[in-house]
Amino acid sequence: MALLNILHFPDPRLRTVAKPVSEFDENLKQLVSDMFETMYEAPGIGLAATQVDRHIRLLVMDVSETRNQPRCLINPVILSAEGEEEMDEGCLSVPGFYEKVRRADRIRVSTQDVDGVSSEFEAEGIEAVCIQHEMDHLDGKLFVDYLSNLKRNRIRSKLVKQQKQKSS
Repeated sequence: MALLNILHFPDPRLRTVAKPVSEFDENLKQLVSDMFETMYEAPGIGLAATQVDRHIRLLVMDVSETRNQPRCLINPVILSAEGEEEMDEGCLSVPGFYEKVRRADRIRVSTQDVDGVSSEFEAEGIEAVCIQHEMDHLDGKLFVDYLSNLKRNRIRSKLVKQQKQKSS
């Protein structure tokens, strides 16, 4: 297992649209394992492959308090969405910033596991929000895209300044 480097906003690679996973092999299983290790270490509740510069439709998550309910979604598709939830969201690619984002409260998802086996399930509350947030990454979208231009530009400026200070 290995910790992966998490890309930070405004890195343009975060805007890459991920391609469907077609090979369910040992390399994929290793990537999933490395992504879980990276997510838990960060610490976070979700991580999309795009955030670690792998542009495939894969995300890992664990919204449990005890961090013992890992879930891997490969080629996820939201089949239906209901209700509305407004929740403070943060992101491992936008460290230190939290803003309210409005999303569907309940979703039905079609996905595959690391062996390519298809399934469907329903999610609500924080699990539904996390899935939508991570799936946005797979489409090259970040939670800051839901904010006003003013807020997004302030966050961008602060992160760019922090990155310059770290590299000098």
